[in-house]
Amino acid sequence: MAQLFPACQIDPGRLGPLLGPARGRFTIVVLAECSSTSTVLLERARQGAPSGSLLIADDQTAGRGRRGRSWLSSPSAGLTFSLLWRFAGTVARLAGLSLAVGLAVARALERLGATGVGLKWPNDILLGGGKVGGILVELETAPAGMLAVIGIGLNLQMPPAGDEAFIHPPAALSQALSPPPDRHRLLAELMIELAAVLDRFDAGGFAVLRADWQRQHAWQDRPVRLLDGERVDRQGICLGADEHGALLLQTATGIERCLSGDLSLRVA
Repeated sequence: MAQLFPACQIDPGRLGPLLGPARGRFTIVVLAECSSTSTVLLERARQGAPSGSLLIADDQTAGRGRRGRSWLSSPSAGLTFSLLWRFAGTVARLAGLSLAVGLAVARALERLGATGVGLKWPNDILLGGGKVGGILVELETAPAGMLAVIGIGLNLQMPPAGDEAFIHPPAALSQALSPPPDRHRLLAELMIELAAVLDRFDAGGFAVLRADWQRQHAWQDRPVRLLDGERVDRQGICLGADEHGALLLQTATGIERCLSGDLSLRVA
C-alpha cells in the first residue's frame, strides 16, 4: 500500500530554501484555514499584494473549482494554494494561461518521479486516466495591466469512495509516488516550474508553450464530446489547442475552434 502524505502545516522557513534561485520571486503566506485561497488572495491583490504572492491553506472549506464546483481540502488529503501573478497589457495577452499553468504542474510532478501525467483541456491534471488536480485562473484588470490569481488543488490521497460529486474518476499522487515527497518539496517544485513557465508565457504567450503542451495532452487525436452543461454540444477528434489555447476539434464539417466547454471521451 502506498504511503500517505504527512499531515503538517507548510512552514515558510522550510519552503524558502527549497526554492533555490526562485526564492526571491515569492512572498509566502500560510493560513491554518480559510474559505478559499483564491478568494482571500484576490482581495489581497486588490489591495496591492505583489506579484508572486503565494497563499497556502491547510484547510480550505469553500474552495472553488471550474463552473462553481467545490474543491475541499485538508492537509492529509490534498495540497491547495493560490498564486498571484501580474501581467502588463490587456486580457487578450492571457489567452491560454490555464493551459500554461497545467504544463508547469505536469513538469513538476514528473520531476518528482510521477509517470503517466497528462493534461486535459482546459484545466485538469490527469494521472493514469484519473483526475489528480485542477486549476482555476481568475483574471481582473489592474491599474498597470492584468492580475491573475491561479488556484491549484492536488489530491495527495484518494478522496472517499462513493462520493457522487466527482465528474471524472479521481486519482491521487500517493498512487504514483511511493514514498511520496515531503509536501514542502512538492510545493517547491511546483513553484520553480510555475515561475519558469509564467516567465515564458509573459514573454511570448501560449504560442511558445503550445508544442510542449501538445506532448502532454492526454486526449490528442482521440474521439471526444464537447459538453455544454449536460448537453452534447458537438463531437469529433480532439486535435489539442491552438496558439491561443482554444480547443481544436475535427468534426464532419471541418476543424472547429472551441473556447469553452467540458470535454469528455465519447462513449464507444
